[in-house]
Amino acid sequence: MPSKSELQTLLKEQYGINKNVTQTLSLEDCENLLIFLSNKPSVGRLIASFVEKNNELSQNNRYYGQRRSQAEKKLEQLQAEYQLLEESVTKQEKVNAALDQRKNALSEEQQTLEEEIKRLAVENKTLDSKIQSLITYNDELIEANDRLKKDNKELKNVVDQIRLRLARDTRMLLQYEDSEIRKALIRLFRWTLG
Repeated sequence: MPSKSELQTLLKEQYGINKNVTQTLSLEDCENLLIFLSNKPSVGRLIASFVEKNNELSQNNRYYGQRRSQAEKKLEQLQAEYQLLEESVTKQEKVNAALDQRKNALSEEQQTLEEEIKRLAVENKTLDSKIQSLITYNDELIEANDRLKKDNKELKNVVDQIRLRLARDTRMLLQYEDSEIRKALIRLFRWTLG
């Protein structure tokens, strides 16, 4: 008598029934099935059709299992990419926040500098006005100085003419003999010469 394993092998070879299908059957069930299939060819064709459909479904299961596995891998890959993108977005948001703070600080600094420029422009206009006043005053002083120099020169000429005249008149007076007049004139002459 053949063993259950041998009967399963016969069922596989002759009718295409997988051993995992007949695994739950007993030795007697396997013998009865083999006898039944050999006596009823239409049932054999039906089982062959089932086996073919089972193979087709098996292939479909494998195909969809592979597709599912690929989809799961793709999902894992996309989740990893999504996580990286999330981290990148978070970092970029932090960078953007820092840049916004820097932009605000620079804007405030620019506004302060613009106000300082306006203040300095006003101060510059005031200083320009003062400079113009000082230039005018300096021109007036130069003109007054030139007048004073001219007046001093004229005054010196007058004084020189007076001294010359005094010296000439004194010399004429010194020709006379009176000694008191002479002494007084000499003192006066020395006093006028400085």
